[in-house]
Amino acid sequence: MLDLTEPALAGFTPWPADLADRYRAQNLWTGETFGEVLAARAAAAPDRIAVLDTANSWSYAELHHRARSLAAGLARLGITPGDRVLVQLPNRAEFVEVIFALFELGALPVFCLPAHRAAELVPIAEAAAATAVITCRTHQRFDYAALAATVRENVPSLRHVLLVLDEGQELPEGARDIAEFRDEPVELPGPSAGDVAFLQLSGGSTGIPKLIARTHDDYLYSVRRSAEICELDSDTVYLATLPVAHNFPMSSPGILGALWAGGAVAMTPDPTPATAFPLIERFGVTITGLVPPVARLWTERAEAGDTPDLSSLRILQVGGARCQDELARRIGPALGVTLQQVFGMAEGLVCYTRLDDPIDVVVSTQGRPMSEFDQIAVVDDNGVEVVPGEQGNLITQGPYTIRGYYDNPEADARSFTADGWYRTGDIVSIRPDGNLVVAGRAGDWVNRGGEKVSAEELEAHLLEHPGIRDAVIVGTPDPVLGQRICAFVQPADPEQRPTLTAVRKFVRERGVAAWKMPDAVVVIEEFPETGVGKTSRKELRQLLTEGVHGN
Repeated sequence: MLDLTEPALAGFTPWPADLADRYRAQNLWTGETFGEVLAARAAAAPDRIAVLDTANSWSYAELHHRARSLAAGLARLGITPGDRVLVQLPNRAEFVEVIFALFELGALPVFCLPAHRAAELVPIAEAAAATAVITCRTHQRFDYAALAATVRENVPSLRHVLLVLDEGQELPEGARDIAEFRDEPVELPGPSAGDVAFLQLSGGSTGIPKLIARTHDDYLYSVRRSAEICELDSDTVYLATLPVAHNFPMSSPGILGALWAGGAVAMTPDPTPATAFPLIERFGVTITGLVPPVARLWTERAEAGDTPDLSSLRILQVGGARCQDELARRIGPALGVTLQQVFGMAEGLVCYTRLDDPIDVVVSTQGRPMSEFDQIAVVDDNGVEVVPGEQGNLITQGPYTIRGYYDNPEADARSFTADGWYRTGDIVSIRPDGNLVVAGRAGDWVNRGGEKVSAEELEAHLLEHPGIRDAVIVGTPDPVLGQRICAFVQPADPEQRPTLTAVRKFVRERGVAAWKMPDAVVVIEEFPETGVGKTSRKELRQLLTEGVHGN
């Protein structure tokens, strides 16, 4: 096994040895790495298309060669096995090339979203002790090269900024063109299946970001099982519609599931019907995944008629946030697809409705665990299992659910039981047929359009505003986004009431991602309190239901 010395594995929480042995004996963990999977597919069907976008079409042989070539160049640059590399790329073919190059080398991608800004990337890079960032020059008029330079200025461990350049783009000072590092492939020692493959981000963080370390073994089991449930094969064309660094479009079954099955991965630069619908027709897309707000846009556009030919699309998945029953009933008839609800988390557990489930299950539930080896329980706030069918806190463990966050014992103490069960933070009930119905989040999070926003993190930014004495963030139901972000604020000066426009401008200037911007600001003189003197978020939410509105 490759020796990833500190700090590469210093913060990784492994599975107990007896469980790991059992998962291997049961052939759940097969001993393959991502690089070996790609090599096998390239050997079996070298000319089959692997990756498509609006500018590229690469076969499995080409993708494998490009990944090995880039791995050799990155090794020449000085990136070594175990190094952490921030990857912040939009949906384009090079994303697949880059991550498989890092897998080949044994370096660890740290998956960042295009929407992340300095307020997120600097602490992520610090927590991961990242040595490099791979990003694009610009995307949707935003300067990612300048952002990467800012991160490097603030994170001493980060030495390299590598850019994917489009034709005609200039290379800024201090950055390197990734094309310089496509060397002749060489044999590299590579990782072992039990090694950490990459770091993902949990849905929001405060203080030290919650990084999720996934091994080749455990994540490939998740990918394989997802591909089986979604019935992927070599004719599959999966469209990455959501930002591909998310766990959902990456592995549920996502791009990795499509490649595991020997199918094709197609990329769309944005999820709007105007962009995605023509690509479905052009590429013959068979499956994709959306969050509910985008699913509503697609459904309404299809209901309006006069769309491109979408007949190749067989499966439309919806996940990331609760899909309202009203929308779920419309999706299939409007788009001519089988709807599949997906409920899961980057920490592990994934649930699916099955493709042959009756319509009431597909519309009204978020599915059941994908693996017979998943263990789930619904407990009260004291950790005692509730009566079957009642709502409670979902906890889980299994062969692809992590046992702890990367190098974050404080988060581990909050999120994991003493015997390794993960506290998901979701409030659910389980029907007699085993399907879950998700009621919401237990913690102080807002799930806005599938993006989870930490109330505490956003409150910390608002408290830096000179006109705000105190602030509390709550989520309020929204039929399109699932939840909207409402900021209750106490003004520093009662005569100067902060406005939504001013608050959003202030937060934006602090380098915070756009999805974390408040949707409403309510000025309040005193916060309601619980019996023990804590601010009552429940009562604040009640104020909203009683008609209190923000500006």
